[in-house]
Amino acid sequence: MKKTKRIVAFALAAVLALLVLAIGAGSVFFSHLNDAGFWLVKEYFGMSVGQTLKTWSLMETILSVVGLGCVMLLSLVL
Repeated sequence: MKKTKRIVAFALAAVLALLVLAIGAGSVFFSHLNDAGFWLVKEYFGMSVGQTLKTWSLMETILSVVGLGCVMLLSLVL
């Protein structure tokens, strides 16, 4: 019985870890005008709002999609 509890506990911990990673990856999808990081990058690099949307927001979107892909791959392993 104890062995079954350990297996279930490991599975639950793995699912919770994947859930946290998926939420983190989804939270950075398409950074836009109400994000402080957007304005920091814009001011630091001296870009216009349009340029920042095209670069910073695109980079954050790619980061989010790649993160989701990594979570999905990890879910196959765990």
